[in-house]
Amino acid sequence: MVEKVLMKGNEAIGEAALRAGCRYYFAYPITPQSELPEFMARELPKRGGVFLQAESEIASVNMVYGAAACGARAMTSSSSPGFSLKQEGISYLAAAELPCLLVNVQRGGPGLGTILPGQADYFQATKGGGHGDYRLLVLAPDSVQEMYDFTLLGFALADQYRMPALLLADGALGQMMEAVKLEGEPKPAPDKPWAVAGRRGREKLNVVQTLALDRDELEAHNRALQDKYALVRRNEVRYEALQTEDADLVLVAYGISARVAKSAMAKARAKGLKVGVFRPITLFPFPEEALFALAKQTNAFLVAEMSCGQMLEDVERVTCCQKPVHFYGRTGGHLTNVEELLERIEQIMAGKAVR
Repeated sequence: MVEKVLMKGNEAIGEAALRAGCRYYFAYPITPQSELPEFMARELPKRGGVFLQAESEIASVNMVYGAAACGARAMTSSSSPGFSLKQEGISYLAAAELPCLLVNVQRGGPGLGTILPGQADYFQATKGGGHGDYRLLVLAPDSVQEMYDFTLLGFALADQYRMPALLLADGALGQMMEAVKLEGEPKPAPDKPWAVAGRRGREKLNVVQTLALDRDELEAHNRALQDKYALVRRNEVRYEALQTEDADLVLVAYGISARVAKSAMAKARAKGLKVGVFRPITLFPFPEEALFALAKQTNAFLVAEMSCGQMLEDVERVTCCQKPVHFYGRTGGHLTNVEELLERIEQIMAGKAVR
């Protein structure tokens, strides 16, 4: 029997992590994700795991490096300013090809900003917030159920491709309470023959490092990483398309903004306006081919996000300016608004909108 429980998004992440076999969690409290470390502090020791509130975000991400290098399923979480502090360690994790789950429950910025929700960490998440040529596998949930489901998926994909996965949520989803189906039986982490865990019958010890003083060696490593990312692009694209077949205008949104876009679409359809929604689920790999195909059949796009226009740049790039790309954004902790978005839709479809 599938268990269904009312829980916050942050708690759903924690429950899924435990069921995924995560036994090492290192973090530092910051609003609006603090329920997640609270949950892990309470529940992880009951499962024989290790919860450690590190002295800083920098320390916590490097502890993940150590646990992941030993083959354990490990994770860390934070919110925007704290996640920025983790970027050097994330670059090291990517370079060492260490699977782990990272969680960013976004809030408004830049700087210390606000404790209210935001979506302005898109560039950081998808373009590589640290130094060097690397990528994270980025999953963007739009419900508490998906906070749970994508945590399980993130651990699985991280192990499959030996790379860090990032769950990119926001403060609204982290604090929201919804019923969640707790599917997936608890299971141990898979064996990792490359891990630094003693000889185990091998002639040579495994070594995990990121330093390459020889430039040819480093270039070869970078080429290998890019080959892996190309494989991820081929195999792991995920998106949701709603009523786009006959849409004259397609709303493009992710996360909590996608829920607003779906409501605005329903209101627009009720008024006889042919509007659809395209929701990227993987922000890397971005669903480029599917969005490019939509540009051949629709008349225009409207990107909705809680930023000054970060995903907007990817939509413009992918559609190659075949059709007009409009923008509606809120920032400072304001959520995207159904009525405001509907008004923007009506302006565009009446030919009164300025891009």
